[in-house]
This record gives sequence, structure tokens and C-alpha cells, in this order.
Amino acid sequence: MSRAAVAGLPSRYPIGEQLPALYAEDDFAQRFTAGLDTVLAPVFATLDNLPAYLDPRVAPPDFLAWLASWVGAAHDPQWPVERRREAVARAVELHRWRGTRRGLVEALRLALGVHAEVTGDGGAVWSNTPGADLPPRPPAEVLVRVWPDHGTWVDPERIHEVVRAMSPVHTVCRLELLPGPPTDQGR
Repeated sequence: MSRAAVAGLPSRYPIGEQLPALYAEDDFAQRFTAGLDTVLAPVFATLDNLPAYLDPRVAPPDFLAWLASWVGAAHDPQWPVERRREAVARAVELHRWRGTRRGLVEALRLALGVHAEVTGDGGAVWSNTPGADLPPRPPAEVLVRVWPDHGTWVDPERIHEVVRAMSPVHTVCRLELLPGPPTDQGR
């Protein structure tokens, strides 16, 4: 998509009509300003629609990468347009949940279209009683089970990238790729 001159796009604010009466009948002045109108019409059209450019739900698809850079959203040109729009629209929410189970599950769903289940807490312990001994250390591993939607294939390396990006740096994550949703017998 281009925001350059659009053939035949009328200007909502023709310069020739705003000139003093002295130039209203001047053929050269009217032709000259008509040329400027042709150049300025796309600029005015863009400015008139600026709120639409800043709303990821309706922004032109080529504008989404720029919006994604503003909010730190993931942007992959290979994704369908609707997934890119959702990534930009939900970027702030995903940043808020970064490093949590919910954030990891949502990031995997959004970035790759897969389902995920996260178990384990990465070895975090605490006590509700001040000065008390800490409880025994749990396993310092988080298990991330991932399965695609309806038998589609997903690149395991891309799953690892998302898990590494969304997990706390001190957390060790083990990844299981499943062909379908986990069953109770497999736990």
C-alpha cells in the first residue's frame, strides 16, 4: 500500500478556493494550486484518518509493523493479518503477564497458534510466617506441554524461542511437544 499521490483523489480543502478574490479568476493561480491539491490530498486524507492508523484493529496492514515497534509487540510478516493485529492490540497485556504461566500460554497461542499447559513453579519457595524456615525446595524445573491445533505442524525451534523469551531467566524449562491435548493418564 502506498500513501503517495492517488490519481483523482479530490482535496477536501482546495487551495484555489481559499485564495483572495484577486486570484479567483486567475487561470495560472488556479492551475498551480490544483497541482498542489493533488500532492496534498493524500496528506490530508491520512491526517483526517489518523485515529484509524493508530488503531491496530483497522490500521492498514503495512502499518502494523510500525505500530508493533511502538508497543514492543511480536511481529512476523508470515503471520496472517488478523494475528498481527491481535499481537499489537494485546501487547501491553502480554507485557504485564510476562514471566507467568498465563503469559507463556497466551504468547504461545498468539505467536504460533498452539495450545499449552505449564506446570511447576521454577523452584520458588516462600513462607507466610516471618522468620520461619522455608519449606523444602521444589523441583527447579517448569514443564511446558505444547500441542498444535487440529494436527498442524509447528516448528519446535520457534516454540523454544517463545518459551525462552517469555520465561524468567533463572527458570529451567522442559518442553514436551504433544500430538494432541494431554490426557489425565499421561500425568
